[in-house]
Amino acid sequence: MCTTIKDVSDYLDSFVSTCYQESYDNCGLILGNPKAALTSGLICLDVTPTVMEEAIEKGANLIVSHHPMIFNSLKTITGKTQTEKLIITAIKNDISIYAMHTNLDNSIEGVNKAFADLLGLEDIEILRPASDKLMKLSTFVPINYAAKVREALFAVGGGSVGNYDSCSFNQKGFGTFKANEKAHPFVGKANAIHQEEEMKIELVFPAHLQHKIEQTLLENHPYEEVAFDMIILQNKHPYIGAGIVGNLSKSMPFSDFLTFVKQQMATPTLRCSNYPFHDIKRVALCGGSGAFLIPDAIAKQADAFISSEFKHNHFIDNLTRLLLIDLGHFESEVQTKKLIFTKVIKKFSNFATSEKEQNPTRFW
Repeated sequence: MCTTIKDVSDYLDSFVSTCYQESYDNCGLILGNPKAALTSGLICLDVTPTVMEEAIEKGANLIVSHHPMIFNSLKTITGKTQTEKLIITAIKNDISIYAMHTNLDNSIEGVNKAFADLLGLEDIEILRPASDKLMKLSTFVPINYAAKVREALFAVGGGSVGNYDSCSFNQKGFGTFKANEKAHPFVGKANAIHQEEEMKIELVFPAHLQHKIEQTLLENHPYEEVAFDMIILQNKHPYIGAGIVGNLSKSMPFSDFLTFVKQQMATPTLRCSNYPFHDIKRVALCGGSGAFLIPDAIAKQADAFISSEFKHNHFIDNLTRLLLIDLGHFESEVQTKKLIFTKVIKKFSNFATSEKEQNPTRFW
């Protein structure tokens, strides 16, 4: 059986679900026929004319990028912009486009983890954990079936809380119902009120598992009509959110730390705060444009915050609070290509990272 674009798309979504993207974003398969057979794939940071030419030269019919090629709404596709020209070229050459952007940014195993690993950060945690990414299931099961239903839900990821799994709350009670003449009740009789001793089971699960949790519940619950509630929680998700903060194995003088960052991130220059900071031990970071996380970095008592696209006022307003390091957008996310490749090559052998992609900016 041949591998399809959908096979790759489903696999990438299982690594980091598109449900964790920001509301403004456009992740997932954004161009192409999911039923088409995969020839080979190319991984890049941005879909540019150079990358598109490389895909055509290599016979690749799937490009997996970090930044979505289609980001803003399109009302016409006439070739008047670079994006429109790339869309036309992709369609003519049967090339599909898949994007892993803020969903990958927001994962504890995503872009920022790769960034943190290059700097050797330890004891990492999400800098700004996301809310609305956890859900709770409440359901009512006959006593003798409670263990079966509970274990089935645990098996598909229900009841995971931080470093614990198989977590649930259980309470005995009784439910009542009356089946009509069209029903086929598991217990009780038609047109008669029935009282059944039941177990109320409550457990928490990640939002991307909602369909699987519901399907598993329905498949394992004995009742014809299953009573259950699913609600979105405001609790913070410990593994989903923006940025990362962690600690260096040992403190560094800030000047040595700046040199270390340049070496590890393979960049010749940095923009940074013009202030004689103390030693650096605790470091916050965010690949891409992360100025919105400066308050979080301060709240987490970071000595330094590394990101990109800081404005003049960001340096002025936080001059004595922490060391701000503007690494550059491309420089802070270029390791994303290796991250995606490392994941996808475990399942699909015919993938490569772009060899011709270049930083769109330069230091002169």
